[in-house]
Amino acid sequence: MYQTILFDLDGTLTDSGQGILNSVAFALEKMGIEETKPDHLRRFIGPPLYESFSQFYQLNPEETQAAVDAFRIYFKEKGMFENQLYPGIVPLLEKLKSAGKTLVIATSKPELFAKQILKHFEIDHFFDVIAGASLDNSRISKADVIAYALKQLGNFPQPAVMVGDREHDIEGAHMNQLTAIGVLYGYGNTEEFEKAGATYIVKNVAQLSDFLLS
Repeated sequence: MYQTILFDLDGTLTDSGQGILNSVAFALEKMGIEETKPDHLRRFIGPPLYESFSQFYQLNPEETQAAVDAFRIYFKEKGMFENQLYPGIVPLLEKLKSAGKTLVIATSKPELFAKQILKHFEIDHFFDVIAGASLDNSRISKADVIAYALKQLGNFPQPAVMVGDREHDIEGAHMNQLTAIGVLYGYGNTEEFEKAGATYIVKNVAQLSDFLLS
């Protein structure tokens, strides 16, 4: 059915929550910000990092960049490896590649980190394009990352679909005229996906596999 498949990374291929939470906590401590509700840190899993720090803590641009820089210090050294693949992801990628699908990563994570993580888990070879956010904040929204990925692909096999676990994945897909699949095993939920206008919603990796290979 779908010939080109774009995947989000965090919450879609990998369970990266612990590394992100620890990196956020480190950044907030460096900024002298006390978060009284630890559960609020989970809001950082998925959305663009710069926007999250700015919106959640009402930081000005200079403060926001300082928080992002602190986050990246911890994430580069430890956080990116406090992470694991969701069960069933490797077999899914193997089946999709064997079926001749064009596979792409489109993540709000900096592209440099995304490539390191995929290499760490030895799944980088499955992907024709690995697209992520830029370190200079010139490309941070999910819609921009998806557009960047599609531009790198050039004339890609149709139809195409975006798979992700948060509302910005769904919204970014629609802004690029792509079908959007929300996965419930990540950090989003049914209400979030329905509000964002997900084309399809799947419960687990097995269901995602059945859908993409149908």
